Amino acid sequence: MLIYSSVTTTEINSNMYNKYTSYAATLWFLIVLVGQWIFGYYILMYFLIPSLSEGIQYLQNTHLPKSYIEGDLKGNISIAAHLFLSAAFLFMGPLQLIPQVRKKFPSFHRWNGRFYILLACLIALSGIYLVIFRGAVGGTVQHISILINGILILIFAGSALYFAIKRKIQIHRRWALRLFLAASGVWFARLGLQLWLFIHDGKAVGFDWETFTGPFLYFLGFAQYLLPLAILELYFYSQKAQKPYIQIFTTGVLIIASVITAIGIYAASTGMWLNRV
Repeated sequence: MLIYSSVTTTEINSNMYNKYTSYAATLWFLIVLVGQWIFGYYILMYFLIPSLSEGIQYLQNTHLPKSYIEGDLKGNISIAAHLFLSAAFLFMGPLQLIPQVRKKFPSFHRWNGRFYILLACLIALSGIYLVIFRGAVGGTVQHISILINGILILIFAGSALYFAIKRKIQIHRRWALRLFLAASGVWFARLGLQLWLFIHDGKAVGFDWETFTGPFLYFLGFAQYLLPLAILELYFYSQKAQKPYIQIFTTGVLIIASVITAIGIYAASTGMWLNRV
C-alpha cells in the first residue's frame, strides 16, 4: 500500500512538473513567434516593397552586404529570392506549430506545411549558393557555419516530409520543430548580435566591425542554430524521461531562454529593424 502511494505521488509530481515545462515551452514559442513576425515585417517593408517599386537595384542602397552587384544576374536574383522567401517563411512557419491551427484547419496545415518545407529547402539552397559563388560577410569559420546550417535545414526538411508521408505524426512533429529552429538560425544570429551590443553599450567587443570577424562572431555562427536545437533536444528528453528534477531543470532553461530571447528581440527591434522602416 505504501509502495502504491509512493508511485502515485511520483506520477502526480511528474505530471505537475510536465505542465510547467509545457507552459515554459509555450512561452518561449510565443516570444519567438512575435519576434519572427516583427523581423518578417521589417524584411517586407525595408527590402521587398521598395524593391518592387524601384527595382532590384534598390538593394544596393540598403545596409545588406553584397546585396546588388551590377552584371551579376544570377546572384541578384538569388538574393532577391532569398529575401522574399525568408519573409514568407517567417510568417508561415510559426503557424505550423500552433496546435489550434493544426486541429481546426487540417487541410491548411498540410498544404502550408508542404509549402513551408519547399521554402525551407529553397532558402537553404539559395543561401548555400550565395556563400559558395557570391561570397558572404565574415571569414571562413562563419561561412562553414552557414553551410552546415543549410545542410541541417535540408536534412530536417526531408525528415519532416518523410515521416509525414509515413503518417508517423509524432516523429514528424519532432523533425518539424528541428526544422523550424534550424531555419531560424539567421534570426537568432541577429538577436544574439544585437543583444551582445546592447550588453556592451554598442561596442564591438570580441569582433571587428570592418572585417566582421572575431571570436564572438565565430561562436555566434554555430550557436545561432546549435543552441536552440540543444534546448529543443533537452525538452524532448524531459518529456520522455518524466523525471521531476529533469523537468524542473528544463523549465528553468526554457524560462531563461524566453527572457534572453525577449531582450534580444527588443534590442534588435529598437536597434536595427523598426527604426529602418
